[in-house]
Amino acid sequence: MKKINLILLFSLLTVIVIAQNKTLKVWPNGAPNDNGMTEPEEKYDGVRVRKVSEAEMYVFSPEAEINTGAAVVICPGGGYWVEAMDHEGYDIARFLQTKGITGIVLKYRLPYGNHEVPSSDARQAIRIVRANAEEWGINPEKIGIAGSSAGGHLASTAGTVFDYGNKESSDKIEQQSCRPDFMLLLYPVITMDEEFTHMGSRENLIGKGHDKELIRKYSNELNVSAETPPTFLILADDDTAVLPKNSISFYSKLKEFDVPAELHIFQKGGHGFGIRKNGIPTDNWPNLFVDWLKAREIIE
Repeated sequence: MKKINLILLFSLLTVIVIAQNKTLKVWPNGAPNDNGMTEPEEKYDGVRVRKVSEAEMYVFSPEAEINTGAAVVICPGGGYWVEAMDHEGYDIARFLQTKGITGIVLKYRLPYGNHEVPSSDARQAIRIVRANAEEWGINPEKIGIAGSSAGGHLASTAGTVFDYGNKESSDKIEQQSCRPDFMLLLYPVITMDEEFTHMGSRENLIGKGHDKELIRKYSNELNVSAETPPTFLILADDDTAVLPKNSISFYSKLKEFDVPAELHIFQKGGHGFGIRKNGIPTDNWPNLFVDWLKAREIIE
């Protein structure tokens, strides 16, 4: 019996090791900006983290025989003060992995007074994936970004304000475009307009004041252009934390610029359902997303 238990334990550990292939620091040589956090990072309630001062990426690569070449950088939510790394991070990555898609969970630095920190991490993460695309079995033209709640705000920031890299740089990563090829937004915070923003996320990102310039800068419905990537949005009608108007306003702007988009508003689900099994129709959103990727010919 002991021998069998040891074999099972070894098998389980092997599966865990295989599931997550790589861990990388986003800024191994030091970030260009700082959030001032000097306290040690804290993990609580399982895999929620706070006091994040160093960004990392956790790569979940699919088996070679099912690899589609697509990849998604995943930004967990948490109001820009914590990050829900489980149901809005690792669990999504593992699902994508089973569908032949590389899932890359981004543990981004939280702002703590520096609003530029999270988005600089997200853009750098996309550059890193592109720079390593061949080695990781990824098509550099099929790299998306996903985000839930405040992570959705971060993802939509990266998807609306980006650059195409510095081709003159001697650094391979700096040469890469940080524009995602598609977006997956789950019940996202979109705007900083106090009429329908999530005030906690707004205050944690840009402060408690009323800085009109920063409000405009991070109201992502106003940053949509014809170059914004195709977007898939999921939310629930009974979400009272982040009002559905966030997603609806973003979808409407995408349509103004003829950007391909799909919007699903479920009757029930509230806020923060992630990829959990709750016994309600929202449970099926991951399969709807895969169907959308097929319809967009991002995967076969």
